[in-house]
Amino acid sequence: MDHADVGIVHPGSMGAQVAAQAVAAGARVWWSAEGRSGATRERAARAGLEAAENMAELTARCGLVLSVCPPAAALDVAREIAATGFDGVYVDANAVSPRRMEQIAETLAGSGATLVDGGITGPPPRSTGTTRLYLSGDAPSVEPVRALFAGTLLTPVVLDGPVGRASALKLAFAAYNKISYALAAEASALAADHGVLDDFRDLTAQALPGTPLAAPDGLAGAGPKAWRWEPEMREIAETWRDSGLPGTFADAAARTFARWEEHKDAPTVTSDRLIADLLDERHGAA
Repeated sequence: MDHADVGIVHPGSMGAQVAAQAVAAGARVWWSAEGRSGATRERAARAGLEAAENMAELTARCGLVLSVCPPAAALDVAREIAATGFDGVYVDANAVSPRRMEQIAETLAGSGATLVDGGITGPPPRSTGTTRLYLSGDAPSVEPVRALFAGTLLTPVVLDGPVGRASALKLAFAAYNKISYALAAEASALAADHGVLDDFRDLTAQALPGTPLAAPDGLAGAGPKAWRWEPEMREIAETWRDSGLPGTFADAAARTFARWEEHKDAPTVTSDRLIADLLDERHGAA
């Protein structure tokens, strides 16, 4: 890399905290402010990021760019980066399938950029030991990314092998972790429809502690994130089918999460409301 500066696309709730770890490590981190919301600008300021006028200025300043965005936007973001002629290291840390990662690699090839496959597990990094960044790809390109985050609240873990391995690991973990929320909601809706939700919660608290079934507050946390989880489920379904597996669990979870999209980034939504949304949809209520 010719430049020591780092770019982030885009500083949402996860991306801003990831970028903050790079700032804490001593990097100068830039983001493209063009067309972004006031909330995004506030997050970027809190994280200590510096505003570039547009994507072209960001890529001109930075030798390493991190993409942390909703999975449905990952390929379009890569196209936007490639169109600037960026020729540094591009880390796609989004929940996309290995097949999508191949498309991103092809998109970047024309500009001369080197792709590093990244997979983030855990919540936005605010405390030690909660969040990992798995990395795979060309070892000389992976190393500066690993070094950037070494010793920060975002723990880098390097996987042997090519682009696609980190994404596969991320999606395998997300398949179990996030589909469990959809299953818990659907089971709770069944209990609610028959008037035994309180008894169901008492039973699961005793029999299945530590699961979304037993923690209504934890289940409620899926509501504000469902708009991001729904396209992630579609990436998981595609990946399962590419492996000769049915993919139907992820298809069903995507339909469940799609019913909660109105709760995007709404921290006050309750599990009872999410359960009611499922029943309203089933009964055809407006």
